[in-house]
Amino acid sequence: MTTQDSVVGVSQSGSRSPTAIAVELPPRGGFAEWFDNQSRQFFIMPAVIMILVFSIFPLIASLILSLSRVRLRAGGYNVRFVGLRNFERQIFGSEQFHFLGTFTSISPLGWLFAIAVAALLIWWLVRCFRGSVSLLGFIGRLITAGMIFGLSLMFAATLLSGNQFGTLGVTLFYVLVGCAVQFLIGLGLAVICAQPIWGRTFFRVVFFLPMMITPIGIGFGFRMMADTTKGPFSPVWQWFGLRDFAWAADPWAARTFIVIGDSWQWIPFIFVVLLAALENVPRDMVEAGHVDGASGWQIFREITWPSIAPVAATVILIRAIEAFKLVDLPNIMTSGGPGISTESMTLHAFFAWRAPDLAQSAAVSYLLLFVAVVLCVSFFNLVVLKRRAAIA
Repeated sequence: MTTQDSVVGVSQSGSRSPTAIAVELPPRGGFAEWFDNQSRQFFIMPAVIMILVFSIFPLIASLILSLSRVRLRAGGYNVRFVGLRNFERQIFGSEQFHFLGTFTSISPLGWLFAIAVAALLIWWLVRCFRGSVSLLGFIGRLITAGMIFGLSLMFAATLLSGNQFGTLGVTLFYVLVGCAVQFLIGLGLAVICAQPIWGRTFFRVVFFLPMMITPIGIGFGFRMMADTTKGPFSPVWQWFGLRDFAWAADPWAARTFIVIGDSWQWIPFIFVVLLAALENVPRDMVEAGHVDGASGWQIFREITWPSIAPVAATVILIRAIEAFKLVDLPNIMTSGGPGISTESMTLHAFFAWRAPDLAQSAAVSYLLLFVAVVLCVSFFNLVVLKRRAAIA
């Protein structure tokens, strides 16, 4: 026999069993039970709403602006849809010199470089096609190959042909050269501080200090130190014969000083992460290498580096993402000059926004987003994941 509130044991003949045990059932479901089941969604909803408001909405709004022509009018703006014309101006039109650079003719060295890159990319794609790769993975590799070949053509027509490259080339210079310098120095400092040397705790703290300084302070500090006439190091510059050298008027000198300032700020980040990775390398493997008579370089190459390679690839990826957004140092140290020689894409978008040309600013921002996403996702899939799979 069964009731609404309890269950009572019943014998086969239908009579109650003397050993019947009443089991209390939960009350019928209601709003309280539904709310309890949905509590997880309610708890994370504020965070989701914040992300939608402060991240997704500006992304969509800037996309609408990049596909429109925005003009000031009395009391507001006049927005007119123009499709891809803003992007066409940056790549093929009047803003091409600003974004891609000045294209005249490609030198023989530039053609040789472009052909070599194309041959390597074709060999890579054929090798991927012969291997076990999905259709989506192959399409991704095609996008990566197209991006790399387009960038190689840009550098072949500008840098290798004696022409000025635009903000895209400047940004890639900051990313490639800056990240390479910062990684090598950060790795070297981490290897030194991982050794049982005197004062390594003191140097660990000192090397971490630049990360606590704001980029604006670093920009003004390096601008002052690089002054060859009135700066604190002016006697040193004059001793080297650089009394009348205006570094801010020379494109490569200005880019070099910006990379130095950016490296001084970000080397501590790479140093700290790699130091933590080095201290987690199994000591028994290193001691076994010493017992077998391996040199320090052999131990680093065969034991230490394979152990820290996934962490190293990840820290390079994080640093590259930040380098694509570099804007403080070029703006403070050179204001993007001389000309546009030190102007990054982020600074390019900032100057266009200040003009105010909101449509071109949004278009440059989306071009930066596309380049950064393609290169960083390709690096993550082809390097980071591969290194993790090799360790696993």
